[in-house]
Amino acid sequence: MRQPVLLTLCLLGATALSGCQGTRDANAQRALKAVNVVDESNLSDIMLTVGDPNEAVAYFQKSSTENPDRIDLKRGLAKSLIRANKPSEAIAVYTAIIATPQGTSEDRVGLADAQVRTSNWPAAEATLNTVPPTFETFERYRLEAMVADSKKDWKKADSFYDIAAGLTTKPSGVYNNWGFSKLSRGDSAGAEKLFLEALTYDPSSFTAKNNLILARAAQRKYDLPVIDMTQTERAQLYYTLGLAAVKQGDTSVGRELLQQAVDTSPTYFEAAERSLKALSG
Repeated sequence: MRQPVLLTLCLLGATALSGCQGTRDANAQRALKAVNVVDESNLSDIMLTVGDPNEAVAYFQKSSTENPDRIDLKRGLAKSLIRANKPSEAIAVYTAIIATPQGTSEDRVGLADAQVRTSNWPAAEATLNTVPPTFETFERYRLEAMVADSKKDWKKADSFYDIAAGLTTKPSGVYNNWGFSKLSRGDSAGAEKLFLEALTYDPSSFTAKNNLILARAAQRKYDLPVIDMTQTERAQLYYTLGLAAVKQGDTSVGRELLQQAVDTSPTYFEAAERSLKALSG
């Protein structure tokens, strides 16, 4: 009588052990899947920041093809295409994302950015108009300012640039763009102030330094401002100043500035030398 009972207990125990084993396997699979998702997320972050843009595009293309329901991988692909200087392809990806229920206001701003990069200003404006006014981000207002600039709506442009500058801890690029906008309108003094503002946040920006020189030259200020610059930058800025002076008809001043560019450069400044020869010839 004991033997069947013992056999039954053994069978029940084996079944229980089998069930426990199955539970453990399922739990292990879930744990591994969770780890894989974390690892993949870290890899995605790396690809979007420090990875080579073209390698990132290849990674996200492969990953999004293998996981067509993963909207985050499609977003990664769109952002990588922007980094790889392929905005036209990014437009197609962002458009597909927005067509899904998972599309967000951030995706629409991303689409508008891609459209601005292709100089499709009407499309960018139309896209930004679909973004709710409550979605207030630096990127949104930066693009709004650029679109307003393209329409020569200076009042709106100034307002949007001002808002964008207040929404970031690194507004140098905003002030530089705003200054260039002022310069294109003929407000050289206003542009000069904005380029100087840009340099207070990023003293190493040569673009802002060069634009500052152009703004000063437009006011016939032919001396270099007191800003941080390397010896090579000093020579390049003299060169910009000299060309601007010549363009405005101040040829003798321009010649002197070009000569200073040649004398200042620690290496042979071929471009300035050619310009001097052209003036002499």
